[in-house]
Amino acid sequence: MDLETGQFKVVAQFEGWKNQFELIPEVPIHWPVRGSRPPNRPACGFRGELCVTFSLSSSAVVAISLSSVIVVLAIVGIFIFRRIKAEADIQSNWWRVRSEDIHVTMRTSSVMSSNRRFQNDDGSTSIMTQPHVSQTVGVYKGTVVHVRKLMVKTIPIDRALLLEIKQMREITCPNLTHFFGICPETDKMCVLTEYCARGNLQDILQNDAMKLDWDFKLSLIQDIVEGMTYLHASSIGVHGQLTGSRCMIDGRFVLKITGFGLNCLNEAEIRNARLGSGWRGKYIFSPELLWMAPEHLRLYPASRQRSQAGDVYSFAVILYEMCTRAEPFTEESWYTSVSDTVEMIKNCGIKPCRPILNEHEHIPEVVQLAYQCWEELPSDRPTFQNVRKFLKKIRMTRNNGESTNVLDVLLQRMEQYANNLEGMVEEKTQAFLEEKKRSEELLYKVLPRSVADQLRMGHSVNPEAFECVTIYFSDIVGFTTISADSTPFQVVDLLNDLYTCFDAIIDNYDVYKVETIGDAYMVVSGLPERNGNEHVRQIARMSLDIVHSVRQFVIRHKPEEPLRARIGLHSGPVCAGVVGRKMPRYCLFGDTVNTASRMESNGEALKIHISEATMGLLLPFATFTIKERGIIDVKGKERMRTYWLVDQLDTQGK
Repeated sequence: MDLETGQFKVVAQFEGWKNQFELIPEVPIHWPVRGSRPPNRPACGFRGELCVTFSLSSSAVVAISLSSVIVVLAIVGIFIFRRIKAEADIQSNWWRVRSEDIHVTMRTSSVMSSNRRFQNDDGSTSIMTQPHVSQTVGVYKGTVVHVRKLMVKTIPIDRALLLEIKQMREITCPNLTHFFGICPETDKMCVLTEYCARGNLQDILQNDAMKLDWDFKLSLIQDIVEGMTYLHASSIGVHGQLTGSRCMIDGRFVLKITGFGLNCLNEAEIRNARLGSGWRGKYIFSPELLWMAPEHLRLYPASRQRSQAGDVYSFAVILYEMCTRAEPFTEESWYTSVSDTVEMIKNCGIKPCRPILNEHEHIPEVVQLAYQCWEELPSDRPTFQNVRKFLKKIRMTRNNGESTNVLDVLLQRMEQYANNLEGMVEEKTQAFLEEKKRSEELLYKVLPRSVADQLRMGHSVNPEAFECVTIYFSDIVGFTTISADSTPFQVVDLLNDLYTCFDAIIDNYDVYKVETIGDAYMVVSGLPERNGNEHVRQIARMSLDIVHSVRQFVIRHKPEEPLRARIGLHSGPVCAGVVGRKMPRYCLFGDTVNTASRMESNGEALKIHISEATMGLLLPFATFTIKERGIIDVKGKERMRTYWLVDQLDTQGK
């Protein structure tokens, strides 16, 4: 329809042979609404078959909305719960240890407490012990623990420390020591960690009695790598003080690394040391600096930096210890002191200052690994993940391509320890037998051999009566005067020289030295082993030899003054037995002892005074010259006929 005239016009013709409409160009078409012709087919089809309509009910809309809200609230709740739980773990006091709950059992030192002399910068010499060579062992809630005393006055219990304690609690690696807690009480501050019964790695390496093959060493190195790999991947992230003394060995010969974490406490101890009198702003003298990476040494002691690359450098120094079984740098010809060596490491030029490892003396791959790990640039050092792979290749090569499981490694370690223990037991047994022999010889000098043997076997020594023995007594004439004019040391030297001379003489005779009291010397023959009447001849000849030696004896501090001895002999029955449990003594009892003492006290200098009973026993031998003295008054004995023993005719006979 024309808009101007309102009449209809033909705008298209249908051509049947083409089966399509053809528009007439001369007649313009004005399309309504959109201004263009409609499509041949409606979008939804002529009957709406191409459009499917979907509608939700109001209840379904409410349900979907409510579910979405619940899911969002659950996610937010879980997040809040985890935050609250984490905060509760941080603020909990599980780590607090009361001092009364710690029962210290012993304080052990390392097998090889390597106290070495170091030269200080001023030329003086100091003796420095490697850190952590001793352990204070205690029991906490039934568990044996290592107690490390903190060198601080107070512990700053802030959020930073609590976070570190939480990190320590989360450590579960079998090659890292377990953390038990901290005692924050004043003057009793300490940290409790897992106790390792075999000491540290330096103890094992420096113990020459411990035979270590490379399979055993590689197992220990593997433990270090496993522990450090875990530590670097944990929230703690870095050790910072790795040395051979911080690699502990437990009872199953598994290596466990200690000394990591709790940096707040370590910094507090450093600040406390700086405030002490020993700091004075100077360089801290510590052998553990030999394990510190060069980039950290250049900042020390102003600040103590820690990095994973620095741990790798420290691991390389431990590899040097493993190879040489010596402390780092000490085997070098140019080594003088720790401080000089540290300065050389810090100020190295083109060639870094490192200890020397020869590949032909050790496993070449291990030497190469050490050189890679102590590269000067931290970026050139491998990570512990790479070290782990490299070490696995080394062990596979040594095992002909076969991997070893944990049980095999543990059995090898225990076998190695058993072999070492066997050698140590044999050595200790030999030392024990030698010490036992020395103890027996000393005991035989205190008690008669037969009596000592009975006491060693646990038998009681019953008193015994002897029908006839001969007793010798002697003392020094004028000993009181000599003592008054001499110092105590001179008196002791005099008696020691004299009795040493006497002891050498009596070794040639069948006699037993009973005791010495001051200047008195008592000897007996005929007990505890009976020898018939031979006892009187043995004592007589011994007495004559002693008189001859006394005439030639020279007092060390009074060479011009002659020594005069007075000797008395008597023969008769006695009773003998061991008296006392503490310092037991073999004592003689009876009137014969008193009479022999009276013969000595009533005698004369350089003469042998004998009783009539002794003279009667000597006559049958017909080898002695005896002179009658006569009848004298003897205290407690009234009048007695006595004699002088002058000489022996058979001076060569025994």
